[in-house]
Amino acid sequence: MLQFKLVALGGTFDIIHKGHIALLQKGFSISSKVIIGLTSDQLATKKGKKLIHNYSQRLEQLQSAIKKNFPRTHYEISKLEDDFGPAVLEGNVEALVVSAETIGQGEVLNKLRAQKNLGPVKIITVPMALAKDGKRISTTRIKKSEIDPDGNVL
Repeated sequence: MLQFKLVALGGTFDIIHKGHIALLQKGFSISSKVIIGLTSDQLATKKGKKLIHNYSQRLEQLQSAIKKNFPRTHYEISKLEDDFGPAVLEGNVEALVVSAETIGQGEVLNKLRAQKNLGPVKIITVPMALAKDGKRISTTRIKKSEIDPDGNVL
């Protein structure tokens, strides 16, 4: 049985890897609908990320990954121009799915929601996906050709 009607999660999704799939899996497994915040090119650059793919390419890759791995799910992809976007600052979102690396975002979000007289969202933490070498899977490591998107050491 699903715990929530609406949860949110977010990311840059430059190279979709096993960690992203785990984050999406958690969102789809606990909610009947998931709002996915996809970082804009401008926000990614502001955060110091060197993108391989532009927003439209990342959007297409994300939609393709969802279709392949999570058919028959209900979701909405929202462009993130800031850390949260309007979706999670509305009253309907019940939970935020984060990785262990971004858990602090949940606390920040709940402070922002309190300022808007909204109740807190539940923070659902997904453990970091590990590569075969025991270190975390990340887009940075994939770009450096240390590992592939499934965590196999290259």
